Amino acid sequence: MLVGLALLLLPFTGFAQKFTISGYVRDAKTGENLIGVAILNSVTGQGTATNAYGFYSLTLPKDSVKLVASYVGYERGLFSTYLDKDLQQNLLLSPAVTTLREVEIVGTREEEVRESTRMSTINMSVAQIKAVPALFGEVDVLKALQLLPGVQSGGEGTSGMYVRGGGPDQNLILLDGVPVYNASHLFGFFSVFTAEALNNVELVKGGFPARYGGRLSSVLDISMKEGNMNQVDGEGSIGLIASRLTVGAPIKKDVASFIVSGRRTYIDVLARPFMKKEEGVGGYYFYDLNGKLNWKVSDKDRLYLSAYTGYDEFYATTEGRGSDSYESRAGLGWGNLTSAFRWNRIINQRLFLNTHLTYTKYQFDISNEEESRYNNEDHTFKLKYLSNIRDLSAKLDFDFIPNPNHYIRFGTQYVHHQFQPGALQLKETGGSSAEDLEVNTQKTNAQEVGLYIEDDLRISERVKVNVGVRANGFSVNKEFYSSLEPRASLRFIANEKLSLKASYANMTQFIHLLTNSGIGLPTDLWVPSTDKIKPQRSHQVALGATRTIAQDKLEVSLEGYYKTMHNLIEYKEGASFIGISNSWDTKVTAGKGWAYGMELFLHKKTGRTNGWIGYTLAWSNRQFAELNKGEKYPYRYDRRHDVEVVVIHQLKPNLSLSGTWVYGTGNAITLPQARYVVGDSYPGGYGGTATYSDYGSRNGYRMAAYHRADISLSHTKKKNWGEVVNNISFYNAYNRKNPYYIYVAGGEKEGDPAKFKQISLFPILPSISKTFKF
Repeated sequence: MLVGLALLLLPFTGFAQKFTISGYVRDAKTGENLIGVAILNSVTGQGTATNAYGFYSLTLPKDSVKLVASYVGYERGLFSTYLDKDLQQNLLLSPAVTTLREVEIVGTREEEVRESTRMSTINMSVAQIKAVPALFGEVDVLKALQLLPGVQSGGEGTSGMYVRGGGPDQNLILLDGVPVYNASHLFGFFSVFTAEALNNVELVKGGFPARYGGRLSSVLDISMKEGNMNQVDGEGSIGLIASRLTVGAPIKKDVASFIVSGRRTYIDVLARPFMKKEEGVGGYYFYDLNGKLNWKVSDKDRLYLSAYTGYDEFYATTEGRGSDSYESRAGLGWGNLTSAFRWNRIINQRLFLNTHLTYTKYQFDISNEEESRYNNEDHTFKLKYLSNIRDLSAKLDFDFIPNPNHYIRFGTQYVHHQFQPGALQLKETGGSSAEDLEVNTQKTNAQEVGLYIEDDLRISERVKVNVGVRANGFSVNKEFYSSLEPRASLRFIANEKLSLKASYANMTQFIHLLTNSGIGLPTDLWVPSTDKIKPQRSHQVALGATRTIAQDKLEVSLEGYYKTMHNLIEYKEGASFIGISNSWDTKVTAGKGWAYGMELFLHKKTGRTNGWIGYTLAWSNRQFAELNKGEKYPYRYDRRHDVEVVVIHQLKPNLSLSGTWVYGTGNAITLPQARYVVGDSYPGGYGGTATYSDYGSRNGYRMAAYHRADISLSHTKKKNWGEVVNNISFYNAYNRKNPYYIYVAGGEKEGDPAKFKQISLFPILPSISKTFKF
């Protein structure tokens, strides 16, 4: 069917005698495919860009051709020929050699933002991410993205993303095309992505192309490196809490290569010597391991195999010896496993196929085991709570480029979901009591299928549109849901400096994340739509303008958006994730939400001093019939004002200074507005007393505003085998006590008034790290 669609589009090629030049664009040093390289024929002014696998195709009239390949951080590539037949031509680009080690902060590729039909989309290179000061010296993808307008963090230290008023479950996070369901380590303080193993990072906040589906708020598409095809290279880092190492090498030069990357924290190892044996043993650590193989089978075929695994584990053991003895073990763990097999095939010079088979799994578990002996009897107690989600997926994606005025993508995907929202196991033996209980262990299977087609169409030199549609189906138990999602984006060039854009996207999400209102623990549950719980749906429109000023050295963009969301779910009052009496879908209520706002972005990309300023003015509200008396209330992360300032200055060729400053309106919070003591009020009373709190409207109060400055200084030393970068950084440089949690203290006794007290996490935190590259 899909190939038939492609054949129907063949008339777009026209009747003039034309030929196609196509191939891959690669890094001349490593052999890595380069994503988003602009390819321009300077004779006619027509052009294209490489796709997610480095492939390009340009169909031109029979004539002389002068191709110019442009990519941020690389020297321009040139190729000239007389095109009188179809031609396959690979292009190699060499990394740019500059006197100063300037860093491009937010790359737009050489195709300027104003030229593209896509809006609300930002590309970031690994070099850009590394330039941002990091907590404890740990370079973090999500922390860097939180410095962009329209992207908010959940709070102090967290790595979750809240994009344009949406929740963390509404972000589709892809690692080599595989969904990652929980992208955080250390209770949300770091993300799972090791920067040295990554090739490209793209964030889509709106105007979603039809090829993306399954989430309402954003798509974070991350590509791993493929491994050096020509020689062994590597990069590593030693920091205060973690170390990491990445190595890439050819298996057979210019034919096959691999890359392996690992990271582990050693907080538990460092702390162990300071623990007293009688107090027990406890610790926490996390690790990441990435691997990828790539094999160029032929000029038309390429195979990839990639995998990622990462895990967080907290553990504690205590014991006592004597006539009565005991041993207690507690644990909390969560982690991801992803794997992908890809086959790229150039069917012909205008049609490219990617076949994708993937597997992903996320789970968390809580355990507590106790063994004891008293009164000459053995007692055991075991409790385990487990939740997970698994996906097995097959996908076909076609890129069809009949001529420079059309770039057509179409494809299909099938996903088999398996949900186990929560399984509770309890076993107790000893004495006169014995209990063996298993609750909610049943798994739920669901099938999801999608079909899409889109066209990036140039109508005239001034007008370009991207139009597409996506059809989805979701089957769970005996229920079937379907959706038809039209998408459209338009770009109008007003003049050489100014372009105007607009977009509309209809999105459907068939899975939900049940989130507790508390903090800290990764106990959120992934659950499917059911006969009781409908899929989430959204409509988003956006308008924007982009202008270059100061001789094209400064780019300014302004975007406004309005989004409606339906069938959102929240826990009912008093419900939680653990329970043995009811299934999860009896504990939730459904509602709707609205998000709208404006984003301003000023960006300087070149020079010894570069960086950006972002400002977001936004509103995000929710409404549930069974919460807050059915009245509309602010979303927990409704934030009126958000400001981000990023500056990088090259002091010397080997010395750079970078800094960030962020400001955000305080998070919305629910607090008690009165307390009542009920019970006996006279001496000697037997009934006792109880204290009750009267809460006002949901999220009716605000924490104090959040603001923080970070500073980083890096010094590079060249070695005969590579280079070493020494870095010193200061997180929260002016020691701002930002709110993390607010609780009520006092008020239990007469004369002791209740007070709100604030907990802050991080004071000023200095850190040092050493990075090496060979």
